[in-house]
Amino acid sequence: QRENDYMQQEDDWDRDMLLDPAWEKQQRKTFTAWCNSHLRKAGTQIENIEEDFRDGLKLMLLLEVISGERLAKPERGKMRVHKISNVNKALDFIASKGVKLVSIGAEEIVDGNAKMTLGMIWTIILRFAIQDISVEETSAKEGLLLWCQRKTAPYKNVNIQNFHISWKDGLGFCALIHRHRPELIDYGKLRKDDPMTNLNTAFDVAEKYLDIPKMLDAEDIVGTARPDEKAIMTYVSSFYHAFSGAQKAETAANRICKVLAVNQENEQLMEDYEKLASDLLEWIRRTIPWLENRVPENTMQAMQQKLEDFRDYRRLHKPPKVQEKCQLEINFNTLQTKLRLSNRPAFMPSEGKMVSDISNAWGSLEGAEKGYEEWLLNEIRRLERLDHLAEKFRQKAAIHEAWTDGKEEMLQQKDYETASLSDIKALLKKHEAFESDLAAHQDRVEQIAAIAQELNELEYYDSPSVNARCQQICDQWDSLGVLTQKRSEALQRTEKLLETIDQLYLEFAKRAAPFNNWMEGAMEDLQDTFIVHTIEEIQGLSTAHEQFKATLPEADKERQAILGIHNEIAKIVQTYHVNMAGTNPYTTINSQEINAKWDKVRQLVPQRDQALIEEHARQQNNERLRRQFANQANVIGPWIQTKMQEIGRISIEMHGTLEDQLTHLRQYEKSIVNYKPKIDQLEGDHQLIQEALIFDNKHTNYTMEHIRVGWEQLLTTIARTINEIENQILTRDAKGISQDQMNEFRASFNHFDRKKTGMMDAEDFRACLISMGYNMGEAEFSRIMSIVDPNRLGVVTFQAFIDFMSRETADTDTADQVMASFKVLAGDKNYILVDELRRELPPDQAEYCIARMTPYTGPDAVPGALDYMSFSTALYGESDL
Repeated sequence: QRENDYMQQEDDWDRDMLLDPAWEKQQRKTFTAWCNSHLRKAGTQIENIEEDFRDGLKLMLLLEVISGERLAKPERGKMRVHKISNVNKALDFIASKGVKLVSIGAEEIVDGNAKMTLGMIWTIILRFAIQDISVEETSAKEGLLLWCQRKTAPYKNVNIQNFHISWKDGLGFCALIHRHRPELIDYGKLRKDDPMTNLNTAFDVAEKYLDIPKMLDAEDIVGTARPDEKAIMTYVSSFYHAFSGAQKAETAANRICKVLAVNQENEQLMEDYEKLASDLLEWIRRTIPWLENRVPENTMQAMQQKLEDFRDYRRLHKPPKVQEKCQLEINFNTLQTKLRLSNRPAFMPSEGKMVSDISNAWGSLEGAEKGYEEWLLNEIRRLERLDHLAEKFRQKAAIHEAWTDGKEEMLQQKDYETASLSDIKALLKKHEAFESDLAAHQDRVEQIAAIAQELNELEYYDSPSVNARCQQICDQWDSLGVLTQKRSEALQRTEKLLETIDQLYLEFAKRAAPFNNWMEGAMEDLQDTFIVHTIEEIQGLSTAHEQFKATLPEADKERQAILGIHNEIAKIVQTYHVNMAGTNPYTTINSQEINAKWDKVRQLVPQRDQALIEEHARQQNNERLRRQFANQANVIGPWIQTKMQEIGRISIEMHGTLEDQLTHLRQYEKSIVNYKPKIDQLEGDHQLIQEALIFDNKHTNYTMEHIRVGWEQLLTTIARTINEIENQILTRDAKGISQDQMNEFRASFNHFDRKKTGMMDAEDFRACLISMGYNMGEAEFSRIMSIVDPNRLGVVTFQAFIDFMSRETADTDTADQVMASFKVLAGDKNYILVDELRRELPPDQAEYCIARMTPYTGPDAVPGALDYMSFSTALYGESDL
């Protein structure tokens, strides 16, 4: 078929057309020189092309030389019939090579028909010198033209478009020679406007150094408007065959360049992986100590800043690192797939930077992170309680210190020594009232001590000053007790000398003191700070306050009664003109003080009402925030779980092609990414809850932590699943696996993935192999497992399974090809020289080889010799050869 196609291109040679005289002259010279370039190998030549082939003997000899085959034995007679017989033997041999001879008969050749003889020689040239030229799937004339264009492409003043006028200025011939043998021609000195010099230079150099005889005359070419195409083609084909060795070297160099380009790309990927892994591990190493630092701060503000820093970490700093970790695993899988597909050894990261090391370090980070937020919130809760207790301590201490102010001086005065009888009685009663008051204050002192003790147990940062103040109060309280006892004894010693004093004063004092105490307690309770977390707790405080308000009418009756006693005393003093100096000797409490404190109590009641109402509203708002968060979380949580299950099903079930699955997964990925605003909205609600210091939520089982972890797992899972499908496509296309084969592989894998985890364990894999006709012993099965499970995890992934199945059906040994290519460049030597590499390969890939090849040390070694065999082996790993 090839010969027929080829001959159809050349039907332009027509028996009935008259040749242009100039073309005929060029063809006669060129074809004669071409024939002689072959005939001289048999020790002969021709002088006149139409005369010397008439007896058929030199024609048969020419065919034997150029074909390397023996023709039938020629006739040696001188008669016309013998000559016709010999020419027919030659024509029959040409026809046997698939060449269709167009109207060329033996009689015309024997008769010396110039046009027919030239036509016959042209068919021989086409068949034996041009037909087998092939460049990039083209052949014959197109192949030869493409070869010329490729070789002269770097020369800007050369433009080869055909086999006639493109060659007239001679620069095309000079460029071909200079491209392959630059030392033979000083190309820079040639001028486009001097075609005679250019043509003669090329023809002389070709004859002298390349063993190509002169087949054309420079004068004929320059003097002809359009040189003969067949003559030019014949001459140019001689250059092609002269340089065919260089062509093989170029092919070998191209093959090596491709191999090296793959290696350079893979090495860049390895460097990128190492850097990304180092950066990620360094970030984890710096972050873990920060998360593990659980030393609490002393103030709420400082702890809330820690919480804000942690929120920034979760919201801003960690998500890009999650992406980096996922990208790292995807890059690693892609690199390993590329290495497998190009028969390179698997990539082993440097120590401590395996994917498993990254995962372990990430696990440590998540472990350190676990509980950190809970610890922060507990610390804030603790500090809030401490601030509340400390404020309560200061209030009670201030009230007590105000009460004790001047009491020691009062107990130490000797007023009874100079007092009248009635004054002594009064002092004694007054002292009894004081003792009653003192006993009433015992509870407050005990409360102060209890609060100080609790602050100590909760490690309050300002405990030393609290303890000092508490100690001062307790010491003073003991001192008051001792002084009270002493004064009581002194008054009792003189009691026998005293008369009964006015009972009304005594009654006033006795009723006024507890009532005054009650009012002070009521004021203290009304001003007492409170901290609640639920509506129920604030409702309890409100109920207690309402109960207190219900006792106010009864208290007012007691106040009126006490004021009645005071009025009665005033009436008696006024009536009987008693000189009492207007004061009650038994108490310091007067009616104005009782009225003032009563007014204060009445004023504090509505203030307490307002505070409780405001707290109730705050708790209602907190409940609204809880429900708002819960309503979203109860939707988002199940949505994430559902998406995880759907992604798992897509990657396991066989619906359509891998591209369909990839499209489906990318739609899922888009829908998931579009869901991100809902997560952000939930984060916003979560932040509002934390800012409101809400610590529990009974309306949902989902915490923000659950949602974050689920969301990150979902993003990572969809990215990994897409990467697995992409790698399957990469493998399928590289190995030439059809979609039906891929479906069969998936069906077999799903059948034996009994636990439905997306992986087969060793026993399931053995059963799968047996089902496909493998009959192997333990040793063979161990060998196969070492291929599909190089990390010895005890499981076989789908990617590893299809890699193994495709390797079983087709494998290539490109290491041998690369070694053979280097051997061509080296001219069949066992080593290659540095200069040869620099001449045959592009600069960057030549230097790449030179830097990695070891010196050749064989017995025939010379300076600059490099060992290309061990380098070829190293490219693919020892195990592949």
